[in-house]
Amino acid sequence: MRGDMYYFSTKSPPSMDAPERITVSLPLLAKMIDHSLLHPTMTDYEIEAGLKLSLKYNVATACIKPYSIPLAQSILSNSSVKICAVIGFPHGNSTTKSKVFETTEAIIEGAHEIDMVVNVGKVLSGDWEYVENEIKLVNEAVSGAAILKVIFENDYLGPHEIVKLCEICTRVGVAFVKTSTGYGFVKDTSSGLYTYKGATAPHLRLMRAHCGDEVQIKAAGGVRTLDDLIRVKALGVTRVGATATEAILEEAKKRGIGRKEVEVEIASGSNTSGAKGAY
Repeated sequence: MRGDMYYFSTKSPPSMDAPERITVSLPLLAKMIDHSLLHPTMTDYEIEAGLKLSLKYNVATACIKPYSIPLAQSILSNSSVKICAVIGFPHGNSTTKSKVFETTEAIIEGAHEIDMVVNVGKVLSGDWEYVENEIKLVNEAVSGAAILKVIFENDYLGPHEIVKLCEICTRVGVAFVKTSTGYGFVKDTSSGLYTYKGATAPHLRLMRAHCGDEVQIKAAGGVRTLDDLIRVKALGVTRVGATATEAILEEAKKRGIGRKEVEVEIASGSNTSGAKGAY
């Protein structure tokens, strides 16, 4: 499975200083996107529309809740758009046995990729044996049938925890590490408001620096524009979670990005807009 056309090589990790220009094409950008259909209020009609949009733009995957896999199969089965199912989503609190069962069931139903949330409480407790064993067992459950992306939920973590998770995921041999669920809101102690950053440039650099060459990076949360997508690509990201898929790819067309590769400038800015969540 890892040999599919849209798994990009990371054997030569980018330097921590992003280039000023990068080469892109419309198909390359589309195959960076996991179109997210994960909001808890989404109706069957809205999910169906999102799956058809994923098909229209030929993205990498449609990222869905497990119960939507049969519907996704009915729409995407004869296309190159894969099905990505979330496990232990969004808080990672399920038991390891539950996550393994959910993963196995999702693959049997037709999922090609699994996005699994770590047990954040165990990470913050420093129970690394538990955390590594869980990731290992879920990765074994996908072996040969799908690939695993491990969601850290960086808004809850410090640099030490992020680095440690990168080291564990490298040791276990997962396909991707992923910044966020899109729903990891943190309560501000002064205002009482819930805020959210998602994929930030410092965290993406940290993850790329501490993951092995074969582990790819998925940015989720905050990638809402074409410029956001180009910026994170320049940092070594090979996949993003996005709800703004149509807007991103239509903007690419407006800028003259088509099937042929072209060089584009990297606009200044940051992927820390936050507060909206639900990538």
